[in-house]
Amino acid sequence: RCAAHTGKLQVLGSPAGQTRGEALTRTLPARRSFHSISTTSRKRGNGNVGMKPRGRGASTVRCGGDDEIHEWVKGNLGSEVVKSSGMGSSSWATFQRLELANGKKLFVKVCRNRSAEEMFAGEAEGLKAMYDTHTIRVPNVLHYGPYGKMGSFLVMEYLNIGGRYSQAELGTKVAQMHLAEPAVQEAKDGLFGFHVNNTIGGTPQPNEWTRDWVEFLRDKRIMHQIRLARDPELSKLGEQLCNNLGDYFEGITVKPSILHGDLWSGNVSGVDGEPGIFDPACYYGHHEAEWGMSWCASLNGDFWAAYRNLIPKDPGFEERKQIYLLYHYLNHYNLFGGGYYNQARSILRNLV
Repeated sequence: RCAAHTGKLQVLGSPAGQTRGEALTRTLPARRSFHSISTTSRKRGNGNVGMKPRGRGASTVRCGGDDEIHEWVKGNLGSEVVKSSGMGSSSWATFQRLELANGKKLFVKVCRNRSAEEMFAGEAEGLKAMYDTHTIRVPNVLHYGPYGKMGSFLVMEYLNIGGRYSQAELGTKVAQMHLAEPAVQEAKDGLFGFHVNNTIGGTPQPNEWTRDWVEFLRDKRIMHQIRLARDPELSKLGEQLCNNLGDYFEGITVKPSILHGDLWSGNVSGVDGEPGIFDPACYYGHHEAEWGMSWCASLNGDFWAAYRNLIPKDPGFEERKQIYLLYHYLNHYNLFGGGYYNQARSILRNLV
């Protein structure tokens, strides 16, 4: 388990094996708001994902404890909440599983002291971008909005997390996601970034649209983390690397792909027998950047064979992979310090 993600693990839902059924879907407004839905059905699954619970696990609570959320569900999804089960908490939110009178299940995250735009916009928009590729199981976000006087909540389908899945199928589906046509015009026009900023672990991740991939990688990823580190040696090495960063991309074409952005083993699971991914840090970038967390992702030969069947390895991949690993090692150092400093410094020294 990667240290940087101990606060960002999935909540295990009900056992795998139930039928996929139909999930509620939504008609989305302009992507920056992403706050309303319709109740048109769409074939995906019933389900849930979230964070690793604290305490003793799920506990059933009496309906009515969160009337504001239950009223939203009834008013927008047309069915009453008949059971609400606590699914633990993180340092910033609590989690619930809601069972509806019509048999559907929802997963809800609640933060009581931060706004919806601050807490859930990045996650919701990232899940939407991956979901809309129609390639891999991703929880379908139904709504996020204000809660109480200062808080916010996020509603999504409840996924049946747990059980085995095929690494080869995961490789195929991730490749298909990377090859999917971007859902937003900026990425269709060849820009890199995302329409909202988000976080990688607990670190702010800037995503302002940028025409050139090398510029985006330099300013929004590598040097962003190095500036946060405030270390003279890392700064010197980082500047040396970035002065020649374009050399690593000579002879290849980089196109915007939707990236999960934090693809490690804690954010991948079986969902009714097929692979599913969640808890993203999404943006549109070079597909190779997805492997910056591969040191913590347990991807085997079957995965890579299936992925490379659709997306062959470009010349220079192994060197560029070190740059993408560097971003995440720097982030781990900024979050936790310790030995991640030496790993980041070693990569920088080897690259320059």
